[in-house]
Amino acid sequence: MTIHKDTRAPGVERRHEPLGFGAECVEDGVRFRLWAPAARQVDVVLEDEGMVVPMDALEGGWFQVTSGQARPGSLYRYRIDGGLRVPDPASRFQPRDVHGPSEVVDAHAFAWGDEGWRGRPWGEAVVYELHVGTFSPEGTFAGAMALLPRLAALGVTAIELMPLADFPGRANWGYDGVLPFAPDSRYGRPEHLKALIAAAHGLGLMVFVDVVYNHFGPDGNYLGVYAPEFFTSRHRTPWGDAINFDGPGSAAVRAYFTANARYWLHEYHCDGLRFDAVHAIVDDSPQSILTAIAEAVAPLRAHGRHIHLVLENENNEAGHLNGSDGPQGFTAQWNDDIHHVLHVLLTGEGDGYYADYTDDPAGRLGRCLTEGFAYQGEWSAVRQGVRGESTRGLSPAAFVGFLQNHDQIGNRAFGERITALASPAAVRAATAVLLLAPSPPLLFMGQEFACSRPFLFFCDFGPELACAVTEGRRREFARFPEFADESRRAHIPDPNDPATLIKSRLDWTEAERSPGRDWLTFHRDLLATRARHVGARLAVGEVRALGFNRFGAHGLTVGWRFADGAQLHLAANLGDAEAVVSDRVRPAPVTLYETCAPAGGRLGPWEVRWGLWPVAADTAAGGP
Repeated sequence: MTIHKDTRAPGVERRHEPLGFGAECVEDGVRFRLWAPAARQVDVVLEDEGMVVPMDALEGGWFQVTSGQARPGSLYRYRIDGGLRVPDPASRFQPRDVHGPSEVVDAHAFAWGDEGWRGRPWGEAVVYELHVGTFSPEGTFAGAMALLPRLAALGVTAIELMPLADFPGRANWGYDGVLPFAPDSRYGRPEHLKALIAAAHGLGLMVFVDVVYNHFGPDGNYLGVYAPEFFTSRHRTPWGDAINFDGPGSAAVRAYFTANARYWLHEYHCDGLRFDAVHAIVDDSPQSILTAIAEAVAPLRAHGRHIHLVLENENNEAGHLNGSDGPQGFTAQWNDDIHHVLHVLLTGEGDGYYADYTDDPAGRLGRCLTEGFAYQGEWSAVRQGVRGESTRGLSPAAFVGFLQNHDQIGNRAFGERITALASPAAVRAATAVLLLAPSPPLLFMGQEFACSRPFLFFCDFGPELACAVTEGRRREFARFPEFADESRRAHIPDPNDPATLIKSRLDWTEAERSPGRDWLTFHRDLLATRARHVGARLAVGEVRALGFNRFGAHGLTVGWRFADGAQLHLAANLGDAEAVVSDRVRPAPVTLYETCAPAGGRLGPWEVRWGLWPVAADTAAGGP
């Protein structure tokens, strides 16, 4: 890790993460290094210079050479055994997509102006997930940067970028990336992404990047040709052979991914990472790759810098969490359970994985709000097995709550958002519950103004793979009753049709007129209340759940105590029928939010009340 202070420009830093492989600018040119244990000979082909530079074979399958002819901007490929030319698996930029040449990038060239930025405490986190290609009209880093002031004014404190790793074609969600160090060229150059991150920091926004360490995409990954040890048939994943984290040759593989995590956090000065589907990572090593990554990242957390590592783990494994941004471990995990139970309450849907949440949804929601996961080792009828681990000892702040995200919208056949599936009153109630609860909330782009456009699944593969993806997606929905008819499945949008991407792009004019403007004000007011009364307390200490009680068919009351002794209280009726709240619930001295003033201890359909007892002495005099 290197940080150079620019003596000519106070407050400017230049950051570079030495990778140990790939193309690194050095004093006498560019050093190229590749792990290719199956190759006999490797050359660097400098395309613009028309030169072929033989690499020296080193121990352990490594090849290396330093060329004085290469420089920043040089386009190059590796030639394997005199034949196949491949991009650098550690490429920092691919100007001509995944099959084209890599470009030498001098990381020191970018002048950062955010020297004083140390991030923000996790307690202040309000995360806004966005897809760069559909967030702005331009679909670029520069287009996203222009919209950052809107997000700062909204009250979010972090943006989470869906995966950026270079993917094949013109459009992709990002989970088909094949070059994890190269931001996709469709969005802009590396310096454009760095400018976006620096601008976010200037507005007080953290930046998280979604990283995919469980598989590579199906098009453009050449590693198996010259480094077959990168994968193993001993383990299988939904995408085929697993990445080799625990067998012969795995040391180089593990170094590749730990370096990638450090790279985003140091060279790009990101504030955190979201790790995609870690339940699909198979690793029988004495030390898991996740633990290795956390240890590799630990030195970057020195000197008061806040770095947050967030997991997506469908298995509800709580063992990785420490609920803080301490020296090691993972800060938080996405909580699918709270989404699923809210979705059942709002829509009445019970197909697929929602079937596990149709019995006592209010009780399951209460457990999510107080303990994190609804499933902590209980039997799952959908999975036909037990699911989850105990969350004992973890703060509610260790679980990211959401009503929408890219998966839960985009994995629907027609990409409908929750406002197209439930009544406005129901969505407002669920939003009020999520945005004021101690668990850090996540919004999906456009949610704040009830975007009417869908978020569809899209990609851009070659003809053969494109047909397979289209047909596979339609077969996937055949098990649902509404898609039993083949003619109905034929109307599912084609992921490879350019129109599918365009339909998914946000229309920001909706935020400027009713009802979008009203939804925007609603979200902004709630987030301002959260920052003042909840986030400020979470930033300086832990919160402890006091438990929950149910009332009526779909009502519940919940209480929490902050480190300063203040108590937060929620009463919510998330159903269509009026319900009587327990007489033991007394009005709080400070009303944070209420749908309407409660009458006679009753809450009407979809009514929510949030209250605060500022100090412990007040609760002793008649709190919840």
